[in-house]
Amino acid sequence: MNTKAEQVGGGNSAADIAKLVVAGLVLAGAVFAYYWYNDFPTWQRLLILLGCLIAAGAIGFFTHAGRALRDFLFESNFELRKVVWPTRQETIQTTVVIFFVVVALSLILGLIDFTLKWVVLDLLLKGH
Repeated sequence: MNTKAEQVGGGNSAADIAKLVVAGLVLAGAVFAYYWYNDFPTWQRLLILLGCLIAAGAIGFFTHAGRALRDFLFESNFELRKVVWPTRQETIQTTVVIFFVVVALSLILGLIDFTLKWVVLDLLLKGH
């Protein structure tokens, strides 16, 4: 396992908060522009929206939260390379077993439901 010492503190500084606010304003401006310029073709409005989304992501990338997200994604990718994936045969066999277990449990639960219905409705309520 890839272990790192957790950094105590080191949260959002004033500069990070300002960058996040600017990124939020860029996103809000993009949504506003998308609806305000409704006479533009849709593809142009989507390009403006996409460009502002990329700009806001780039601004947010240079904050503490952005670095933490980048580190998390890199470590997740590192851990994902350690996963041993099942073979096609193992996957098919497991799927078949699960299918038969689901069918068996469905039949058992249906039988229990039918039995309880018969006991309650036919024997107890109509027996009087």
